[in-house]
Amino acid sequence: MEFAKLTTFRTINLASLLLLIIFLSSKTISMSSATANKAQNSERKPQSSGPTAVFPVQGNVYPDGVYSVALKIGKRSQPYILDIDTGSDLTWLQCDAPCVHCTKKPPYLYKPYNNLVRCNDAMCSAIQTSNSDPCTDAQEQCDYEVEYADQGTSLGVLVADNFQLQFTNGSRLSPRLVFGCGYDQQFPNSHNPPTTDGVLGLGAGKSSIMSQMQEMGLTRHVFGHCFSGRGGGFLFFGDKIVPSSGVTWVPMGSTGEYIDTHYSPGPAELLFDEQSTGAKGLLMIFDSGSSYTYFNAIAYKAALSAVRKGLSGKPLKDAVEDQSLPICWKSTKPFKSVQDVKSYFKPFQLKFSKTKNVQLEIPPEAYLVITKHGNACLGILNGAEVGFDSLNIIGDNFFQDKLVVYNNEKQQIGWTSTNCYLPSML
Repeated sequence: MEFAKLTTFRTINLASLLLLIIFLSSKTISMSSATANKAQNSERKPQSSGPTAVFPVQGNVYPDGVYSVALKIGKRSQPYILDIDTGSDLTWLQCDAPCVHCTKKPPYLYKPYNNLVRCNDAMCSAIQTSNSDPCTDAQEQCDYEVEYADQGTSLGVLVADNFQLQFTNGSRLSPRLVFGCGYDQQFPNSHNPPTTDGVLGLGAGKSSIMSQMQEMGLTRHVFGHCFSGRGGGFLFFGDKIVPSSGVTWVPMGSTGEYIDTHYSPGPAELLFDEQSTGAKGLLMIFDSGSSYTYFNAIAYKAALSAVRKGLSGKPLKDAVEDQSLPICWKSTKPFKSVQDVKSYFKPFQLKFSKTKNVQLEIPPEAYLVITKHGNACLGILNGAEVGFDSLNIIGDNFFQDKLVVYNNEKQQIGWTSTNCYLPSML
């Protein structure tokens, strides 16, 4: 979850999907930048399996707490580093407009150049909420404010600029896409400022760059990520590299206040070593912007109880002195990797009720973190402590070493276990 992630603990990112409020100055609707470009890009409409762009990913769950991608935007020769976030729609960069509060300084900030999006642009209206302040003039700039669950915010103005993309078929395109120019970022609960230049919003809303590119006919509304447990991985736009077999598919959820606007595989039951923990009907959200996974109070208690019971008689002790995460264990010698300790732990499973016999396997490597102190910590956190109530947020740690696909056209989410080396076509 974007910049909301660096709060409470060093590498914890709170899910951007919660309490997301976007206030935008907008009043009237006219042709958006995406719509305006649709005609000029009509000759590029994809075939049955549309063009695909693949990007190397950098980062890790620990210690970075973020997986990010480098994208070239506008006139700057160097790419911008963006936090990959499936939990929000709007992409934004820290911006020199001038900047009031930014974690970067010029020349690393994005510099607008008479490319503001106006209030009469359809893109401005597309992300308008009932709490938006209406524009007094259709030609005014379209302002936005995004507020995250940890009270982190980004305030700025919408702009449009060219994203330089190379597709696997060899073509190079520079679609003009709308994003946020954030000139005032606040992180009141963060111990450390974000290290990225901004956020890559990959939600299903009209303001996401995937939706914009689909509207232009450039690619299908399909994307995915593969985050390696050893760090790095890849992100892709389009459906060309989606495996034709071996992928577990579930329908996207469509009920609930947040399920309606975020990627959800629907309700699930939490199992531990194939045995029920008693936690059922859990509303799940897939959010790549969250470093760790958050369960509601009931599921968290059940998960922790199952793990502790499984550790009975094992040579591990609580490492209360390690404040990296709330629950940690130690042995007589420091652990060098999760391989040193995983045999003491059992896997979790998430059994989804909407599709028969479908489970998401969560091995110890996915829910354990080896800290710099050589201890093993639980990467499952209590969402009730950070205001997530009944929601359960599946974060980056559960995605490790899995290809995760979001097919917005078929309204499906899919995954398959794999190594996350870059595809050979890149």
